[in-house]
Amino acid sequence: MPAKRYLSQMNASATAEPSDAVTFDLLAELPDGVRGQVVPILDFGSQYVQLIARRVREQGVYSVLVPPDVSVDVLREAGCVGVILSGGPSSVYEEDAPKPDPRLFELGVPVLGICYGMQVGCQLLGAEVKPAESREYGRVNLRLEDETEKLLRGVPGRTTAWMSHGDQVNALPPDEFVPLATTNTCPFAAVRHQSLPFYGVQFHPEVTHTPHGTDLLANFLFDVCGAKGRWTMADFMDSQVKAVREKVGDAHVILGLSGGVDSSVVAALLSKAIGQQLTCIFVDNGLLRKGERHLVEHTFRGHFDLDLRVIDASADFLNDLEGVTDPQEKRTRIGHRFIDVFKQTAEEIAKGHGDVKFLAQGTLYPDVIESGHGYAGTAANIKLHHNVGGLPEQLGFDLIEPLRNLFKDEVRQLGEVLGLPEAMVWRHPFPGPGLAVRVLGEVTPDQLALLREADEVLLEEIVAASLYRKTAQVFAVLLPVRAVGVMGDGRTHEQVIAIRAVESQDFMTADWARIPFDVLATISNRIINEVRGVNRVCYDISSKPPATIEWE
Repeated sequence: MPAKRYLSQMNASATAEPSDAVTFDLLAELPDGVRGQVVPILDFGSQYVQLIARRVREQGVYSVLVPPDVSVDVLREAGCVGVILSGGPSSVYEEDAPKPDPRLFELGVPVLGICYGMQVGCQLLGAEVKPAESREYGRVNLRLEDETEKLLRGVPGRTTAWMSHGDQVNALPPDEFVPLATTNTCPFAAVRHQSLPFYGVQFHPEVTHTPHGTDLLANFLFDVCGAKGRWTMADFMDSQVKAVREKVGDAHVILGLSGGVDSSVVAALLSKAIGQQLTCIFVDNGLLRKGERHLVEHTFRGHFDLDLRVIDASADFLNDLEGVTDPQEKRTRIGHRFIDVFKQTAEEIAKGHGDVKFLAQGTLYPDVIESGHGYAGTAANIKLHHNVGGLPEQLGFDLIEPLRNLFKDEVRQLGEVLGLPEAMVWRHPFPGPGLAVRVLGEVTPDQLALLREADEVLLEEIVAASLYRKTAQVFAVLLPVRAVGVMGDGRTHEQVIAIRAVESQDFMTADWARIPFDVLATISNRIINEVRGVNRVCYDISSKPPATIEWE
């Protein structure tokens, strides 16, 4: 479609609201100070869509995911500096394929289409999209047509890029588009419209497999969109402190503090915002890592001076687990007991503070997106509110979720800004049921003690080898088997420890970490020599999928 005819149609329909547009309050999703400097990402269902948002935020530009048919009026009100169209699993020529508001280019701001986003943008502007004669999946050789193009500055004329598509732009309207890059089988791997601010790339610049993808995104944000890149985690902290104070007023807030990164950062943030109006509940279920309770108490009573209630319910949890070997039954019993303990403690706190109105949670942006949003192809009201803690609604509290717009790496940055110790900010994830799902079989005090000692040795050596920050999760598992061994001159029949170490960006997929053999040898020797009852150590080399990260 020629640009003049497209613009004429847009002017004629400027007052028409798309009938199937999703109701979405973008302004409610924006922290203070980013209005006019936000880059929304229209989510067409790409498996990489959250990664796009992370890459944009890493450049100091605030980005947020929005429904694919979000109204142009909503985008205009937010003062967008640019828009990105994500990839997705659909084919644009299918009848029910998700489409953007047809007035998209009426905004007048630059638009970058990625994969499906490129195809739907090009189709909207008159291009033909068809199944590719040769589908491209994985790394391909990319050739640039013009290295001086704004979008491609700093990208070598011959490079590689990551492709994942079965469709592609087959034909462009004459004299409307400029081809920017090609591959052996994709003649339009990147394009620019000549009169409208639209760019399209068939490859995925957001993944690490595209070496110069970050350069391309930076070019789009700063050279094409003119973004200022001034959004910082300190700004986010200040805006959230202000927002929490305004919402809470003189009321009281309860937070379930687990000792993990997310709840710890929430505790530090709320402590800064409302001080003694916050009460944290830490439930010692007897299934914690070695020294975890001490770390939490020392950090939050020594550094943040908040009201911390430590509830030792370890005997009750362990009694619930007696004789239980099924992993799902373990989780169910632990969950029910936690809810009972938390509810009882919350009710006692409420008796002492008649104005308790809020329950704080460490909900993150991936939790929000994965909890039923279904942006791609939806036409329903979106509820961005997600109770991830499993606490019953009958507690009667309103939720406070100050991290709901952040990714995990951003939460860690916020923790550093708030002054949390490095050992807490960068600690690896820990499952809700604790060591109960790392002791395979029945959970007993003796088995837990043995596992804690082995896990402590493992982590000491991983830290000593400077591998802790390079791995996503490392832990020991106690297997429900015994192995024959020889110690001194005698035969042993003792337990087996498995070591699990993975690398991952999002924990949806993970690969086993290539820990150097000499480090593994030291770990094995120390565990066998120092942890009585263990005579064999194994290393888990399974990836996710097909395996899961945890064993149970």
